[in-house]
Amino acid sequence: MATTIKIRPRALIRASGGPRYAVALAVDALGTGMLRPFLLLYGLTVLRLSAPATGVAMTVGVVASLACMPAVGRWLDRGARSTVVAASMLVRVLGVVLLLATPAGHVRLFATAALLLGIGNQAWPAAHAALVATVARGRERDAALAGGRALRNAGLGAGALLATACLAGGTTALQVLAGVTGLAYLAAAALAWSVHLHAHPAATPAGDRADGPAPRMRVLLAANVVYVFCLNVPEIALPLVLVSQLHASPVWAAAIFVANTVLVVTLQVPVTVLMARFSRRAVLALAGVVLTASYLGFLAATSLGHGWSAPAVAAVSVVCTIGEIVYAGSATALVTALAPAHALGRALARFQLSTGFGLAVSPAIITALASTGSAALWGSLAGATLLSAGAVATEKDQETGLSGFRTLKPS
Repeated sequence: MATTIKIRPRALIRASGGPRYAVALAVDALGTGMLRPFLLLYGLTVLRLSAPATGVAMTVGVVASLACMPAVGRWLDRGARSTVVAASMLVRVLGVVLLLATPAGHVRLFATAALLLGIGNQAWPAAHAALVATVARGRERDAALAGGRALRNAGLGAGALLATACLAGGTTALQVLAGVTGLAYLAAAALAWSVHLHAHPAATPAGDRADGPAPRMRVLLAANVVYVFCLNVPEIALPLVLVSQLHASPVWAAAIFVANTVLVVTLQVPVTVLMARFSRRAVLALAGVVLTASYLGFLAATSLGHGWSAPAVAAVSVVCTIGEIVYAGSATALVTALAPAHALGRALARFQLSTGFGLAVSPAIITALASTGSAALWGSLAGATLLSAGAVATEKDQETGLSGFRTLKPS
C-alpha cells in the first residue's frame, strides 16, 4: 500500500527537533559555509604554507577525524542526542580558535586545527540523524531528515556567498571570517544543547538485547562509498572536466554549482515525500540508476563539439542532482529503519564512516581517472554505481524501526 505524507512546515520543524534546533542548524551551516570553502586559502595566504603542505594537512585531518566515529556511535547508544550535536559544534570552535592562534608557517598546528574541524564535521551527521530519529517516526522522520539537509545546504550556500563577498579584504578578511565562524559554531552549540533531548532504551523485544551488536550492513556501506562520489561531482569532477578538458569558461562550473545548491534546497523535501510511496531500499537503488544515467550523459556530452559540450554538461548536471537528492533522501533514512533501537548510534556511525571515507578518497580517484580521459572517468563511475545499485536492490533485510526508544520532549 502506498504511503503518503503531507508537508506541513510547523510539523516538519517539530519533527526535526523544534524551532531552537532548526535555528542551531541554520547558524551552524552558515558558519561552515563561511569557512569550509576557504580553509585552503587560509593556509596559503594567512599562514603562508605551500600548496602541497596545505593540501596534505587538510587531507590528513579529514581522514584522521574518521577515527572518532566509533566513540560517537557508542555515546549515542547510551542515549545522548542534543549533547552530541552540541559537542560536534564545540569541537569546531576549538578548531577555529587553534586556527586563529596558529603562527605563519606552522603546518602541524594547521593540521591539528583541520583535525578538530574534521571531527566536528564527521560527528555531526550521525548525531543529527540520531536526534531526528528519536523525535520523529516513519516517513515523517524521512521528511525531517530531508528538511534538515535542505536547510543545511541553504545555510552553506549563504555562508559561501557572504565569504566570497568579503574576500576582497585579503588576509584580514579571512581571519575575520574564521572568527565569525567560531562565534557561529558557539551560538549553534548553545542552541542545540538547550534542546535537552535524551533517549534511553525502553522495554526491548525478545531477542533484541540492549547490548547486542549493531547491524553490519556490509553491502549498504560498501555501496554508499561509491554513491557518495556524486556529492563531489559538482565541486570537483565537473569543474575539472569543463575547464581542463573542454576549455570552457569557469562560469559554467560556477553556474552548475549554484544550480545544484538551489535544486537541493527546493526539491529535497518534496522529492523525499514523493518517494515515500516506495520502500527506502528500492528508492536508494533507483538513485543509483539515475546517477548512472547521468554519468553516461556526461560521457556523451563531453564528446560533442566545444560549442555544445558545456551546455550539454550543464543540462545533464540537473539529472545528476536529482540522483543526489533521491540518494540523500533515502540512504540515511534506510539506516535508521534497519538499525535496532539499542544500536542506532553505532549503525549511523558506521554509515558516516563509509560516507567520510568516500568523500576523502573521491577527489584523488576522480582526478586520477579524469587525467586518462572522459571515458575512464564517467565509464568507471557509471559501472561502479550501477553495480552498487544492483547490490543494494538485491540485499535482503528487515526494517526494525525505532520503537525501542522512549523520548523526552524538548524543554
